[in-house]
Amino acid sequence: MKHIILPLLALSISTPAVAQDTHDPAILRDKALNDKVAWDITEGLTTEIGPRQAGTEAEARARTWSVARLNALGFSNARIEEYQMPTWVRGEETAEIVSPYPQKLILTALGNSASTGPDGMEAEVVYFPTLADLQAAPAGSLNGKIAFVSHAMHRTQDGSSYGAFGPTRWVGPNVASAKGAAAIVIRSVGTDYHRNPHTGNMRFQDGIKPIPAAALSIPDAENMARMFERGQKVRMKLKLTPRNIGQQTSGNVIAEVPGSNPDLPMILVSCHLDSWDLGTGAFDDAAGCGIVTAAAKLVMDAGQPKRTIRVFWAGAEEVGIWGGRDYAAKHKGEKHAIAMESDFGADRVWRVEYNLPEGAGDVAGKITAALAPLGIGLGRAPATGGADIGPLIAAGGVSVIDLQQDGTRYFDLHHTPDDTLDKVDKKQLKQNVAAWTAVLSIIANSETDFTPDAQ
Repeated sequence: MKHIILPLLALSISTPAVAQDTHDPAILRDKALNDKVAWDITEGLTTEIGPRQAGTEAEARARTWSVARLNALGFSNARIEEYQMPTWVRGEETAEIVSPYPQKLILTALGNSASTGPDGMEAEVVYFPTLADLQAAPAGSLNGKIAFVSHAMHRTQDGSSYGAFGPTRWVGPNVASAKGAAAIVIRSVGTDYHRNPHTGNMRFQDGIKPIPAAALSIPDAENMARMFERGQKVRMKLKLTPRNIGQQTSGNVIAEVPGSNPDLPMILVSCHLDSWDLGTGAFDDAAGCGIVTAAAKLVMDAGQPKRTIRVFWAGAEEVGIWGGRDYAAKHKGEKHAIAMESDFGADRVWRVEYNLPEGAGDVAGKITAALAPLGIGLGRAPATGGADIGPLIAAGGVSVIDLQQDGTRYFDLHHTPDDTLDKVDKKQLKQNVAAWTAVLSIIANSETDFTPDAQ
């Protein structure tokens, strides 16, 4: 698949005094700046459902709510596609330093953490400033102890720091268990200094004994690191009582804007419906569902597009991309032209990236020009898509466009109790809708062959 890099040929698309084309991307883009649908969806999900952890009753209520909302907005064939998945739920979670400086700590269990048992555990803590330090520890050196791992994640606009330091959560518990640790606590993989820990998923590899695993709020993690700087042994009492409750029902919500030409492969726009249980999932990812749905509705209301637009609200993304994998398995035989996803909060789009065949160069140029008035520039990296469309992309035959959002504050809120509606900026949310609407109006009405490597 070849990556299109084009010069910016124009700064805007002119709007005629009397518009003849109801799908003029400039007209729809500017109309979207007054959109209310994205906010209504985000507000509705967070208010009427709240936290939507995968496999739980709350996620099931969210699916029912979503189908009703999509039907009310005028989408076609709104439905739920269920699947089964293993489900982990949170229990009690407390921690305190027993010595040398007794005090309580704020932490939360990581997804798939084992339990300490109802009585908790007490053990010496061994400090590792980085994951690499933990990996270098001798085998058996942590027998019966609690590993504490820190890192140096910082804010970045493109979120790249998460890729650099996320392995502290993704890999750290496996490494600690392999070294003999009885439990692990990590500095939250986040960037805020509120006393809010960041949860998130991790899995123990086959052959690795599951151990209790938790994330400390960043102020608590830094406080504990200072204790170690004083040169004394640190002991912690830890209590985590999560449970695995077996196979439960999750599901995807799907609806369409039917295209006028059924022979043209469809456009897939995605978000994820589930959230972690600590906050109400406004940034991650109710806003994404609001953005893609509002854009699809604006295109639909302008008149029937040539291509079908499928709206895909994935389930169970946070705990293992179960919805994305189920969608790919059930729909990979259908013809998809382009897949797009919104799952990086609600702050403004600042960059567009493509992974299109060379024959789609004119389309990419039109999109780049239509986005320029919104302050969106052309990125140089190839588009890769999001988690929920990843399995479909991996199956092949699908092109990708990424509308990259400003992630500077995303990891202040990510997987925390602070992921709530008040953090969503309405003006920036509307800019997202405008960007998505401009792109959808162009690609859904294009007859270009978007098949990867088509000439």
